[in-house]
Amino acid sequence: MDFDRLCEAMRRLALEAGDAIMEIYQSPEMDVSFKSDASPVTAADLAADRIISDGLRAAFPEIPLVTEEQAATHGALLGDFLIVDPLDGTKEFVQRRGDFTVNIAFVRDGTPIRGVVYAPAKERLFYTNAVGDSVEEDGTRDSSRVGLSLPIRVAEPDNRSLRVVASKSHRDQATEAYVARYQVADFKSAGSSLKFCLVASGEADLYPRLGRTMEWDTAAGQAVLLGAGGRVVRFDDHTPLGYGKPGYENPFFIAHAPGVALKFG
Repeated sequence: MDFDRLCEAMRRLALEAGDAIMEIYQSPEMDVSFKSDASPVTAADLAADRIISDGLRAAFPEIPLVTEEQAATHGALLGDFLIVDPLDGTKEFVQRRGDFTVNIAFVRDGTPIRGVVYAPAKERLFYTNAVGDSVEEDGTRDSSRVGLSLPIRVAEPDNRSLRVVASKSHRDQATEAYVARYQVADFKSAGSSLKFCLVASGEADLYPRLGRTMEWDTAAGQAVLLGAGGRVVRFDDHTPLGYGKPGYENPFFIAHAPGVALKFG
């Protein structure tokens, strides 16, 4: 794999998809329909999916692609594959809350090793570079010209004073009960895959998810967190969260800085 070419393509396509999303986000009306699982889908999901999937298939025709919005891509895969959530946080998008992201990742041997997370409404762009280190790009949002890329790294947490981030739309009693087992100094809410990036950038120490997610929801954020020195483990046994599972559904998981003394559920 030519990781320079892969990372350039993922970054460019995420920004182009973000432009398409923001054009619809800023329009006065937003058409929303619902999929068979009752989750919302908008024209922005579909426009971003078209940009990203067409771009990846043209650039890397030999690599299988899994994307949320194309059910035909959801068959079982082994080995290398690309996985996309063109608009993670559609509920936040519909409610115009800004916490939505574009997500593209490359998975090898069950681990997402390269990824990009772009939050266009917040103008935050996180990605892994060609060597696998994670950065946040400061400055340009020009898809044809890379701005200043600032390395990011997980914090060294104080277990007597942890900073926890949890879902804005899916925070529940089980999550509250689990977080209560830690000594928490700050508990913030964020939407979509931004939670992984807040841990990756050292703005939070712990992100537990005790709810349903799919691999396309988490792969890019996990890649960014791993590239910043963080970890993502299953909630039940604290083994690494893997990819390419039948049906692409994740178990509950915990994303964290390595210094956090994890509790079992």
